[in-house]
Amino acid sequence: MENNGKVRILFCCMGNICRSPTAEAVFRHYVAQAGLAERIHIDSAGTHDYHIGEAPDVRTQRAAKQRGYDMSDLRGRQVEAGDFKRFDYVLAMDEANLDILQRLRPRDAQSHLGLFLEFAECYREREVPDPYFGGADGFEHVLDMVEDAANGLLRHVRQHHLQG
Repeated sequence: MENNGKVRILFCCMGNICRSPTAEAVFRHYVAQAGLAERIHIDSAGTHDYHIGEAPDVRTQRAAKQRGYDMSDLRGRQVEAGDFKRFDYVLAMDEANLDILQRLRPRDAQSHLGLFLEFAECYREREVPDPYFGGADGFEHVLDMVEDAANGLLRHVRQHHLQG
């Protein structure tokens, strides 16, 4: 289902200010390091309309910046039905948002819909926890999990979509 030869990946959480922009920034960084930026399109969105047009949470940005990930150009948006046709992978951060995405998904959509941590190689948890109401260590933990799953996702995309 690649579009224009690109594999298109959408990360989703509730408000698109913590977990999904973290996944977008980390995965974008890994893709660029691998020299695949022209072959993989990456975006993020929220299942709710709480933060449309807003930058990621300042704590999220701070934690990401300390590890070398730039989020300065990211802005929140809400997922829409058309995303399921535009993206090859729609990956939720947790079960609650996956349930919402399953209800939004058009019946004829061919995109892979699942949990981002399906691709984690070290973490066995199924959900990336929401750090919004916690302390700084929660944002660090999210980054650890996202880095692990991003490595696995990149390996998967290379194996299944970028051979040859």
